[in-house]
Amino acid sequence: MVLQSAYKVVNQNPLGSGAGYGSSFPLNRQMTTDLLGFDNLSYNVVYAQMGRGKMEFTVLSALANMAMTIAKLAMDACLYNSQNFNFLSFPDELTTGSSIMPHKKNPDVFEVIRAHANALQMLPAQIQAVTSNLPSGYHRDYQLTKEFFMPSFDKMLSCLEMTRIMLSEVKINKEVLNDERYQYLFTVEEVNKMVVDGIPFRDAYKKVGQLVEAGEFKHEGEINHVHEGSLGNLCNDRIVCKMNETFVAFNFHKTKEAYMNLLNRI
Repeated sequence: MVLQSAYKVVNQNPLGSGAGYGSSFPLNRQMTTDLLGFDNLSYNVVYAQMGRGKMEFTVLSALANMAMTIAKLAMDACLYNSQNFNFLSFPDELTTGSSIMPHKKNPDVFEVIRAHANALQMLPAQIQAVTSNLPSGYHRDYQLTKEFFMPSFDKMLSCLEMTRIMLSEVKINKEVLNDERYQYLFTVEEVNKMVVDGIPFRDAYKKVGQLVEAGEFKHEGEINHVHEGSLGNLCNDRIVCKMNETFVAFNFHKTKEAYMNLLNRI
């Protein structure tokens, strides 16, 4: 939705604004707006031209927001793939060995994804560094913004595609929580169970804490999460519906149709 907001901000035709103050030519700015498939026209020519740099910053901020999520996912995958956690693993073809330690299977793909995602998060700051102290009007400095802006889309698409591939091959260790070291993960479950049975929360909290302190805590049984979004009720179907609605709202069809119409004129 952040990316969609950025798309709405920049989906306005700036053509005809000249160097920032319009033109004495009798331009038909609405015609170019329709021909190019823009949703609207950036009417104020000063605003349209002053949008240089701000447009790139807005879009890259949205991409950086996506990159932040991908980088965190990649970091978690690298961490929980390690032997001290062993929560998950990846097949041999998606990992590499160590140069000196033959037992290792490094998640290099996610490490590279993490690096690229972190680099993407820095791009809005680079745009600001180039444009923040410029006066109104056009300046040659703006050419540098294209060096940051244009490649960012391919990098983001590559990160998304490789993340999809990695997640499609992930293997989850479903038995890991049977390890004694993870028993204390379930202290909250025991407290909640007591509360449901009528014991006041403070008393239940204290009782479970005493069991832990005495080394007598033991979790038995299944966890029971039922509310929306919880482990037992993920609502993935509803999330997919929300995502599809977001995609449709971009209305890319209008832009594609305008593009094809222009090609047919040539």
